Amino acid sequence: MAVSKIEQPSSIKIDKTFISQSFENLQDSICSELEKLDGKAVFKEEKWNRPGGGGGRARVIENGHVFQKGGVNFSNVHGLLSEKMSVGLGLAPGHEFFATGVSIILHPSNPFIPIIHMNVRYFEMSNGDRWFGGGIDLTPIYINVKQAKYFHQCLKTLCERHNESYYQEFKAWADNYFYLKHRNETRGIGGIFFDRLTITPQISLEERYAFVKDVGESFIRIYKPLVEENMKPFGEDEKRWQLLRRGRYVEFNLIYDRGTKFGLDTNGRIESIFMSLPPEVNWLYNYQPLPNSEEAFTLNMLRKGIDWVNLENK
Repeated sequence: MAVSKIEQPSSIKIDKTFISQSFENLQDSICSELEKLDGKAVFKEEKWNRPGGGGGRARVIENGHVFQKGGVNFSNVHGLLSEKMSVGLGLAPGHEFFATGVSIILHPSNPFIPIIHMNVRYFEMSNGDRWFGGGIDLTPIYINVKQAKYFHQCLKTLCERHNESYYQEFKAWADNYFYLKHRNETRGIGGIFFDRLTITPQISLEERYAFVKDVGESFIRIYKPLVEENMKPFGEDEKRWQLLRRGRYVEFNLIYDRGTKFGLDTNGRIESIFMSLPPEVNWLYNYQPLPNSEEAFTLNMLRKGIDWVNLENK
């Protein structure tokens, strides 16, 4: 697939059509770079239409050199908000909506390569409300403090290009969002998460878009070194731990994930909604890692509020 960059010519108005096209281009670019990174597998595409309006392109990569399963979805949907979604958004029934975005989830084969998720999205309502949402978070099977510091420093630098308050605000949001309260643990090491970034007298549509665009375009640049550094041998014990940690990922997506709920509530395409689930997973009854093991260390670090940027290396 040819690489296509998001561009923002000064003569072009930033509106829902432009944003949707830029997200479609982002999908092309990321898929091309991920195919190069994998070196074996290529994405399979399926175009789909939503009965209520709009559609999208689902792209899945499987059984590659790096990625056991991954997906890069683009959607552009519109229609009448369901009563359930109207209540969730605090709107009276009868509103039309427009939503477009890109969602990425990658499940590597190697347990030392972390799972990564990223999405960027734009919503527009018939009452005039408009906002952006999205984020990027990392779920290592084995937490490496040096790599966690790198990941968060990249996000901090990205955020501060746009607003000095973004990183701390959106990191805390990610800590609270990517949290399995029934397990009392975070899904991974977090990242940044933001939603309902509206247009205000202080912050324009163009400024919001520039930030979200930066998040999308930074994805490959941030993730590629983590893949390359962790291509190392593993055994059955590491694979067992990977399948257990994937189980936590499934629990979060099915119980708490807003994207999953939105897709189901708006009669979304079920294959695209569940694309994020890993191909193999395991649950063992009351599994406890050995004391002082790498697994025990990882479990101990799955908590909110860690200042990863300033944490001392293990």
